[in-house]
Amino acid sequence: MTSKNSFAALAMAGLVISGLVVAGAGFAPPAMAAGTLDRLRQDKTLRIAYRQDAPPFSFQTGSAEPEGFIVDICRAVGQSLTQQLTLPSLNIVYVPVTVNDRFEAIQQGKADLLCEATTATLSRREIVDFSLATFVDGASLLIRIDGPQSLQAMAGRKIGVLGGTTTEEALRNSLQDGDIAADVVPAKTHSEGLAMLDSNEISAYFADRAILQSLLKDSKDPKKLMLADNYLTVEPYALALPHGDEDFRLAVDRALSHLYRNGEITKIFAASFKGQMEPSGILKTLYLITGLPD
Repeated sequence: MTSKNSFAALAMAGLVISGLVVAGAGFAPPAMAAGTLDRLRQDKTLRIAYRQDAPPFSFQTGSAEPEGFIVDICRAVGQSLTQQLTLPSLNIVYVPVTVNDRFEAIQQGKADLLCEATTATLSRREIVDFSLATFVDGASLLIRIDGPQSLQAMAGRKIGVLGGTTTEEALRNSLQDGDIAADVVPAKTHSEGLAMLDSNEISAYFADRAILQSLLKDSKDPKKLMLADNYLTVEPYALALPHGDEDFRLAVDRALSHLYRNGEITKIFAASFKGQMEPSGILKTLYLITGLPD
């Protein structure tokens, strides 16, 4: 994790990480307990955990159903599970979670799939399992045009970040590695972080780049903000699901592989982002290499 990463370096790192995610999915230890598919056959209900405040991947506006790219992927996974289990239909129940209790919802059986901007890590795989990768992003800075425009220039400044996340850990590590004496200001939500940046309480907000692009459009004055040039981390997203339930994970991975191999993921991307974002070369490559054959 270095602020000097070029896009090429990000692409290379992303390919390596996505390969590791695929490899990890294929060489997991024997299942300790399985049963999600049996429950789906019985109650015909898939419980999707989502975040209300993580656009463009998982969010909610008013009382409408959750939206976002990862939520849409999970809906498509639900359709595939209906076919795999030869069910007439599969009801979807949406379970709201926060950045603090999202993994507990999976561990405690409140939800079957965590459908938001979740970075797959080895430490997290001690408590939940992960599907094939669903997205690759990198963390960067949303900055004020009239302020410092690189991480190195943030010495003595305040940087906001969503608290309790791998992104916060990455920011602190990057500052330590660069010997940069900046103050980290945890935010409860991305919206709170944007508000702090708009009001000049912080000099930058640190998050995954796709999230920052979405936040920029919601700024009170977007013309005063800009995205920094560099990626500072690589973040491989995946769906979190119950630990040790290999049958369910295989069914989810089969659903994702089919989405990637038949090109349906391109339609989901277009419908989710509505032309506001195009899939990057690294993302296209991710779907190419993680779409496993049957």
